[in-house]
Amino acid sequence: MPGKSPRLNPLQSRKQLLIAESELNRAQLVQEWETLAEGVWSVAGRAKSFASIASSAAVLVAGLAAYRRRKSAPPEPKPSWLQTILKTASLVSTIWLAFRSPRRARD
Repeated sequence: MPGKSPRLNPLQSRKQLLIAESELNRAQLVQEWETLAEGVWSVAGRAKSFASIASSAAVLVAGLAAYRRRKSAPPEPKPSWLQTILKTASLVSTIWLAFRSPRRARD
């Protein structure tokens, strides 16, 4: 049988074709997966860039809003000298009672 080429039966031939097709499908799947991963990384990079821009814009808007609120608020009237004296007396009496010795409090 050295001069004859070996013949494959139909089942072995079909099996080899299916294996070859499977290898092609596997290689195509790997390629598509890599393309998809590159797309996801690209979108993620854009989202991070957009998030940093949005964050900066939010800080700027919040700062401007706080500045406008502070600027537009009417100034509080200056308290009278009598109110200042009464607040000071109240503070002094509270401190006096807090630091007064317990022995004197019983006397």
